Amino acid sequence: MNPAPPLRTIADIERLLEAHADLYALLLHVESLGLPDCWIGAGFIRNTVWNVLHEREIDVSRLNDVDVIFFDASDTRRERESDLEDRLRETAPGVIWSVKNQARMHRRNGDAPYRDTFEAVAHWAETATAIAARSLRGKIDVMAPHGVRDLLNLIVRPAPAFERKMAVYRERVLSKHWSARWPKLTMLMTWGEAYPAPHSSFDRIET
Repeated sequence: MNPAPPLRTIADIERLLEAHADLYALLLHVESLGLPDCWIGAGFIRNTVWNVLHEREIDVSRLNDVDVIFFDASDTRRERESDLEDRLRETAPGVIWSVKNQARMHRRNGDAPYRDTFEAVAHWAETATAIAARSLRGKIDVMAPHGVRDLLNLIVRPAPAFERKMAVYRERVLSKHWSARWPKLTMLMTWGEAYPAPHSSFDRIET
């Protein structure tokens, strides 16, 4: 097990991903695809941070899948995504890879078209999930459209884009059973809990 550094900032998360051999290797595999605006997001980082904050071992084998995201409006065929998953399985066969071109995902999510991967990630359900990392020539870069305060403080909060999709948010969060796996989590299950008046959603999020 690689030692985990203290986690207080995005830079700390970047150092964690670079220091842990298994996580770093997955980021390098994805970089080798040469895809535009390409990252690994969601549980790959969120679960890693929550495990560290619960003083647990980082275990890549426990990831349900590894979410690879990229943005290329010139080719949104699902067959392309399947081919990329096959390529990744060849290089890392023990991993469940999921590849999604964010240039088409707005249709499934009922949103206006996204301009790039950053905007797509900003529309993910929870602020703690809306985070992604990539390797650029071996250097780890993390983006977090809503900041990392909620993630590092173990808070599950709906992202601002879900103000009118709270039923979807609640169903998703309850189905994950996160509080059983990570008991230190604070689960905010209503919009009023997440964004108490008179503050707006965007007032409450540190970017």
